[in-house]
Amino acid sequence: MSLIPATILTGFLGSGKTTLLKRVLSEAHGQKIAIIENEFGEENIDNDILVTDSKEQIIQMSNGCICCTIREDLREALQLLAAKKRQGLLDFDRVVIETTGVADPGPVAQTFFMDDEIAESYLLDSILTLVDAKHANQQLDDRQEARRQVGFADQIFISKTDLVSAAETEDLMHRLKHMNPRAPQKAVHFGEVALSDVFDLRGFNLNAKLDIDPDFLKEEEHAHHDHEHGEHCDHPSHQHGHHHAHDDDVKSFVFRSERAFDPAKLEDFLGAVVNIYGPRMLRYKGVLYMQGTDRKVIFQGVHQLMGSDLGPAWAPGEKPCSKMVFIGIDLPQDIFLQGMAQSLV
Repeated sequence: MSLIPATILTGFLGSGKTTLLKRVLSEAHGQKIAIIENEFGEENIDNDILVTDSKEQIIQMSNGCICCTIREDLREALQLLAAKKRQGLLDFDRVVIETTGVADPGPVAQTFFMDDEIAESYLLDSILTLVDAKHANQQLDDRQEARRQVGFADQIFISKTDLVSAAETEDLMHRLKHMNPRAPQKAVHFGEVALSDVFDLRGFNLNAKLDIDPDFLKEEEHAHHDHEHGEHCDHPSHQHGHHHAHDDDVKSFVFRSERAFDPAKLEDFLGAVVNIYGPRMLRYKGVLYMQGTDRKVIFQGVHQLMGSDLGPAWAPGEKPCSKMVFIGIDLPQDIFLQGMAQSLV
């Protein structure tokens, strides 16, 4: 049986997760989707779509989708669904896990790597985070869970942009990009998202495509090497600068070098920082130039879990270099960058 793709859908209360899910569940897209609701006493989908008194936790829908509400362990729900699929009792193509509005998606993502039985049945495709444009700044200011959800995202959907000005949306996007430069952002209307933007994003694939917005890097370089932005800086990206007011604890930074890494030194260093800072390291991902191989090494991690894979060879004429982005909560950037630099050959 081929692996079942899984998508984690997260986002703060009221950001439109349920609207998006209803659409995914009710649309005739020819895909059979199992939805796992990680219930937490919030309003859940089936109140609206399904009226049922049964204690049955798995409900089959008219278009072939399945809705499964769990109050216990996510692992058990995933194992149950996979077992029923293998036995031919349930037919579905993929799984979407909706986390509660206050959940940290990290442990959910880790389930797919730490548990052999789950890893043999499922492939984690991506983490999608919905952000409500109207309330996002307040939520990001007040709640670390909301900031974590942004830090974990492979794709960010911004809902309710019709309720705020274009400048406010732009400021919010700027703020989100500083927290997580590798997640593309899309404004969506009432959860109307093309399914191609939701599924098969391969955010957890160890592939050589490292999605960091190139302009984000340019601006960072400009900020660090040219001049420090003062209060009265008129650098174009700082013109309508609300975002200076937000000093978020979830931040990202990038390490780059054209020198090769010494594999043993790098492993020692990363092992050490993961030991200390693992819970605060949300996502880290890179394409690395390693001594001893003519191929790119693709690397990524979530919290304390990390893995690497050999990617394609460096193309003729391509200058080997390493690029790695770290997204985390109050990570000591200088320690990380210095440690990475000391792991070079």
